[in-house]
Amino acid sequence: MISKFNAAVVQKNDEGLAPVAPLYIESLNLIERLHRRLLDVIKDEFDRQGRDDVNSVQALLLHNIGDKELTASELRTRGYYLGSNVSYNVKKLVEMGYLHHARSRVDRRAVRISLTEKGREVHEIVKGVYAKHINTVEKIGGVSGDDFERLNNALGRLERFWTDQIRFRL
Repeated sequence: MISKFNAAVVQKNDEGLAPVAPLYIESLNLIERLHRRLLDVIKDEFDRQGRDDVNSVQALLLHNIGDKELTASELRTRGYYLGSNVSYNVKKLVEMGYLHHARSRVDRRAVRISLTEKGREVHEIVKGVYAKHINTVEKIGGVSGDDFERLNNALGRLERFWTDQIRFRL
């Protein structure tokens, strides 16, 4: 016997797509737009502070590194960045003095990166933007902790679904 949920999924619209199709596409568009909007928010904060030394992608990268010592490939595998984007920005950030880089003691082929003092300053600016948002998103944005919990659960399931698509070619 087919449950109501499975029956709804099995039913197709006129284009042969499940009823979830418009919601799925809308979600994909929102995810993409939200990432671009986050970069805009970070850029705006740096503009307000009169800083044009790093772009928003680089600032976000520095924030995500934080106190950790990582390799560029670890940034990629954690899902933060695409390969060429990481390599280019890490190289630029090292040249500009925002990142230390040194050969790994364990694997001499790997280069470990960490923040310099300049990098920590950028990290703190982004951290401050996040703190301001955390303190106002519920009151001003109308997004509650419960909303975030449901959103994070759904996004986590979507990430696992996409990972399975790649891993198992479903």
